[in-house]
Amino acid sequence: MSCDAAGVVAAIRAVAATVAEHRVELTHLDRDIGDGDHGENMARGFTAVLTKLDAGAPDTPGAVLKLVATTLISTVGGAAGPLFGTAFLRAATTVGDAQTLDGEAIAKALTAARDGVVARGKAESGDKTMVDALTPAVTAAKGAADGGGSAAGVLQAAADAAAAGAEATFPMQARKGRASYLGERSIGHLDPGAMSSTYLLQALAATASQ
Repeated sequence: MSCDAAGVVAAIRAVAATVAEHRVELTHLDRDIGDGDHGENMARGFTAVLTKLDAGAPDTPGAVLKLVATTLISTVGGAAGPLFGTAFLRAATTVGDAQTLDGEAIAKALTAARDGVVARGKAESGDKTMVDALTPAVTAAKGAADGGGSAAGVLQAAADAAAAGAEATFPMQARKGRASYLGERSIGHLDPGAMSSTYLLQALAATASQ
């Protein structure tokens, strides 16, 4: 995949397909420790994103990411809309008007996205949130980029690290969000936000490698 506007659009379409594929799973995970609507909310948001893209895709990667951000913020309910929307918006701001994205630019965008989520949600690693997937993803992305990794390589490193981070939420006790109300009963469940973050990165990585 070329990391120009068309390539980023293709990647977002892959994300939407992945979210739809895992909609029921994410909803079930959220029923265990949350409101039970995460999968439905995410699917609705990315369906709205597809509608916007079908009406006319922007001509820079940053503009595509901004479109995703504003659409998710306006259509996704619960905490997911503001958090994922902020992540895409911070990434878009970091990318700016660049016509193409290399590995270094993607690592910087992922870092900005994670920092936006932390600032918005006031969560840190170990709280059993999407930050537990995003922080190791950022660390891995930076390492890959510093080693001269391509856009695909950086995204794959991020996706692999996010998957491990999401899996690590299973034994954690939630300290943020609705899951924190459950106390010790939140132990033994995967965090749905960490899982959806992982699926998003895996879709981006798979598209970038094509």
